[in-house]
Order: sequence, then C-alpha cells, then structure tokens
Amino acid sequence: MAVLTAAPGRGSRVTRLRRKIQDNLLAYAFMAAGLACFAFFSWYPLVRGVILSFQQDNFVTPPYWVGLDNYRALFADPLFYTAWRNTLLFTGLALIFGFVLPFFIAVLLNEFRHFSGFFRVLVYLPVMLPPIVAVLLWRYFYDPGSGLFNTVLRGVGLPESQWTQSSSTAMISLVLVSTWANLGGATLIYLAALQGIPGELYEAAELDGASIWQRLRHVTLPQMRFIMLVLLLLQIVATMQVFIEPFALTGTSNPDTVTVLILVYRYAFTVNQDFGLAAAMSVLLFVVLGAFSALYLRLTRTGD
Repeated sequence: MAVLTAAPGRGSRVTRLRRKIQDNLLAYAFMAAGLACFAFFSWYPLVRGVILSFQQDNFVTPPYWVGLDNYRALFADPLFYTAWRNTLLFTGLALIFGFVLPFFIAVLLNEFRHFSGFFRVLVYLPVMLPPIVAVLLWRYFYDPGSGLFNTVLRGVGLPESQWTQSSSTAMISLVLVSTWANLGGATLIYLAALQGIPGELYEAAELDGASIWQRLRHVTLPQMRFIMLVLLLLQIVATMQVFIEPFALTGTSNPDTVTVLILVYRYAFTVNQDFGLAAAMSVLLFVVLGAFSALYLRLTRTGD
C-alpha cells in the first residue's frame, strides 16, 4: 500500500521537474540572441581590452607581449597625473551644477499648475540633441571673436573672455556645456520621484506649521533619498568618462582640459599610436570606477 501511494507523488515530482527544465530551456532559447549580442559587444571587448593592455599593438604590425611595461609607462608620464586631476576637477564641478541644479528645477516644475508640459519639454529639449551638435552650438557661443557670449559682454560694457582658450575659464566652460546638455534627464527623474511622494505627508507638515524649507528638508529629501543616491553614482561614473566636450572645444593637446579619455585617445591615435598603452589607461579607469562603485554601494547599503 505504501509503494502504491508513493509512486504517484514521485511521478508528479518528476513531471514538475521536467516541465521546469523545459520552461527554462525555452526562456534561454528566447534569450540566446540577446545574450550572444551582449557577450560579443560587451564581454568580449572587455576581456580583449584587458589582454591588449599587456601588449604593444598598433594594429599594423603584429602585436607582442610587454607585460606590465604599459602600466609602468603610464605612471612615468606626467600627463597621466594631469589627466586624472582634470577629470576629478571636472567631475566635482559637474556635480555641483548637474546634481543640485536639476533637483531645484524639478521642485519648481512640480509647483507649476499651468503649462507644466511645455516647461518639461523645454527642459528636456537639449537631451534630444546629438551630443556633438550641442557641443558645436556652444563652440559658437564661446567664439572669442563673434561669439554670442562676448557679444553680450561687449553690449553691456564688460570685458570679453577667451572662454575655452583661457586656463582660468576652460574647465568651467566645459562643465557648463555638459550641464546644459544633460540637465533634462536628471530633472525628469527628480520630477517623477517628487510626484510619487504622498500628498498626505505635505498636508501633515503644513498642519504642524512647517515652512517650505522645513517641508523640503524633512519630507522631500528623505522621500527622494534613494533616487538621489542612484543618480549621484550614475553621474559620477558618467562625468569621469567625459570626452566629447574637451575633444570638440579645446582639442587633445590643451593640458588644462586633458582628461582620462582624452589621454586614451592621444595614446591610441595621435602621439603614441599604441593601442596597448591606451588599453592600459582604460583598464585603470575601469578599476577605479568599479572600486568606487562597489565602495559607494557598500556604504549606502550600510547606511540604509
């Protein structure tokens, strides 16, 4: 009797296991094309770049293994430290404008009751432009001769500026371009988070006599903490990889605006023409960003 009652249960378990395997195989079959594309265009270049960083290769003559010589050459290059300093400076300035300013713009847009859609499109419009188009537009604004900004300065009787050609204003000029081009995306994310905050919290704060700044501090910021932490990480990773702005506005030879990716470009295509040296610089950037991201996520998770 025990055998007869156990057999149906064992058979049902085998059937469920077989059905589960079949379902997973079908799912992986649908995912196979996507996984293959992801592996070919993401994982393979990553592994190939790490291998290339230990070689000397100009893609013309056969490559040969040099071991850690590429990394030693990087640390011996004075421009290596200049590039990292400029990149960190750009990241810090970009966060001051590109992280804080979208939040206050989103708070302002959230208070609009009329023409709110128009202002949202207006804020997001620069994001829809191709990055190189936005940079070329600002290059006209920064033109020291007939540029828009110097024309305005002359009109109000103020001294003109060299903007991207001056060591004192070159970096901040790049930051303004990057902030204007990417402001809309962060603003809309903040705006969506603001509209997800329950209105009862604000009503309770108003009944307790809280001012606007007190509601912002004690209701808005705590409710948006997770979104702000995620955006902070994403913006740091993105600004550390700045390339288009300095490449199009100041070139690759200006020491005041040479960034990490600009130095990668110099190693690969202009000065050294050594893709192994460029790959070594890219691997270092990957390691730095990966370590920072892991530490940041660890600290924020511990805080939560």
